[in-house]
Amino acid sequence: MGGWAIAVHGGAGVDPNLPPERQDQAKQLLTRVLNLGISALRSNASALDVVELVVRELETDPLFNSGRGAALTEKGTAELEASIMDGSNRRCGAVSGVTTVKNPISLARLVMENSPHSYLAFNGAEDFARQQGVEIVENEYFITPENVGMLKLAKEANAILFDYRVPLHNGYESCGVEVENPLQMNGLPISVYAPETVGCVVVDREGRCAAATSTGGLMNKKCGRIGDSPLIGAGTYACKVCGVSCTGEGEAIIRGTLAREVAAVMEYKGLELQGAVDFVMEQRLEGGKAGLIAVSNTGDVAYGFNSNAMFRACATEDGFMEVGIWE
Repeated sequence: MGGWAIAVHGGAGVDPNLPPERQDQAKQLLTRVLNLGISALRSNASALDVVELVVRELETDPLFNSGRGAALTEKGTAELEASIMDGSNRRCGAVSGVTTVKNPISLARLVMENSPHSYLAFNGAEDFARQQGVEIVENEYFITPENVGMLKLAKEANAILFDYRVPLHNGYESCGVEVENPLQMNGLPISVYAPETVGCVVVDREGRCAAATSTGGLMNKKCGRIGDSPLIGAGTYACKVCGVSCTGEGEAIIRGTLAREVAAVMEYKGLELQGAVDFVMEQRLEGGKAGLIAVSNTGDVAYGFNSNAMFRACATEDGFMEVGIWE
């Protein structure tokens, strides 16, 4: 075995004019959760425990779009979804449409370990959460002023927001709304932004891979919409070869079964991890914008994205560490 490795993401698709202070906040959070995972791995924690630990921390911090700070539905509510997978035995758990569970990723693990099912959604997931005694909060807990503002912007533009505020020409255009002042859009400061899905992949010292992904989905999405994040094989996948977590345009990731494809080309084409990631990003998205992080059972770490950027951090036991946003 090649030792442990860990990677974390906070979403693909980033405002190119994101203020430096917000970039610093994102890097600080990524560094903090990366170090949290590294500390656990150095203490011989399992890959499964580490991915849950890291994603719980990301769900609790409102900076990214999972748990508190999640994107809002067209009705202004938060509907959360998450999945987790243990590559050592291909067991998995997922939840969708969760509105009161503080940490959806932990509920997904409970579905895997304490139920006969792999996936629970909406009322069934909520009922199961109460049966399991997980921490429950009011839906308002997940809602932040920044995302209320982003929802207002989306409604004014009559659009679903994914890749926020991408500048075109000499002005600013987002979802059909164009303004001349790059510092504001519809009266909203440029520092108001909402990256999306968070995820973590880990291989531990025993060579066991695990993956976890959590999100609030798309801003102004229809109530009941389910994206790639809770879908095993699309947004999340782990097996004995690798662990993968995806982020980006959920519908494109679903069509390409992106996470499973990385494992498949490693298994069937014999590609190494980074080669598999590159192949999948180039051949399986068909115009969609996305990114992914991955680890292999030999202690390698890799990532790829075809959007303008991806919030990410990764480290390996041999001393490699990277925290970045842009290419």
